[in-house]
Amino acid sequence: MPSPSGPQLEPARPSPAQLEPVPPDSGPQPELVPGVPLNPLPLWQTDTPDQALPPKVYTPSAEEDAVEPQDAAEGTYDRVEYVPREDAVEDVDCSERTGPQQRQVERWLKLEVDGEQSVADCRAIRAFQTEHKIEPATGFAGPVTWGTMQLLSARKNPNAEKKCPVRAYRVACVDLDRQLMWVQDGRRVVFGPASIRSGREGFGTRTGWHAVYWRHKNHVSSLYHSPMPYSQFFNGGQAFHGVYGGLFTPIGSRGCVNMTLDDARALWGVLKKGDRLYVWGHRLEE
Repeated sequence: MPSPSGPQLEPARPSPAQLEPVPPDSGPQPELVPGVPLNPLPLWQTDTPDQALPPKVYTPSAEEDAVEPQDAAEGTYDRVEYVPREDAVEDVDCSERTGPQQRQVERWLKLEVDGEQSVADCRAIRAFQTEHKIEPATGFAGPVTWGTMQLLSARKNPNAEKKCPVRAYRVACVDLDRQLMWVQDGRRVVFGPASIRSGREGFGTRTGWHAVYWRHKNHVSSLYHSPMPYSQFFNGGQAFHGVYGGLFTPIGSRGCVNMTLDDARALWGVLKKGDRLYVWGHRLEE
């Protein structure tokens, strides 16, 4: 795979997060489904694959760049929690089931951390879900609830744990552990944090140092002819880009760093060709 043009990149280094032990498997989890029926979308609108080869790089014309990608449909990014199929079918008021992010959610809400759903847990989780417009508010500790908590915790200082290297130049930071990204110039955060969806098992977003080597506002995947609005490529076929679907899904992308359309559009105005990014961590699938 040819290397991107531009300045010599720093070598990839292991992140402290990559050296941390993986939590033990808590056993099989129930099949999760969206808790509120959504308008069905074609697969290409929610899951853009990592391209096997880098895209064909060219200079878009002024006329092409003047065209703005289509807006996402109303409700596309509503926070719809993934819940056990039985809960969705039975339309439960308060879930008795232990969620895949039970311990993390209990800890965030300052509840007793035992990894088991209780009546008190359900009430506290439901209150959080109601406050942050997560549907259905059944108290199930699923990926949407936990992703929302991750974003809220990072807003004040996303680099509090200093896992993203601070440089004199601009760095886009991609935290696969928390499924977040932001851009910092020195120590000053100039974009984000924003929620992302990174690569699933077998299609992982590549860690280490990269650089934006090509930007294409109206890119379309050469594999499945799927739209990748506001694409900013940083490693082969992997890029930041907007998606016309939710981010907090139990399964990740096929390599790209997915963002809401609004966040991808805003990032387009922050980064430029040659800007560095640093990726670390590991997305945990449900």
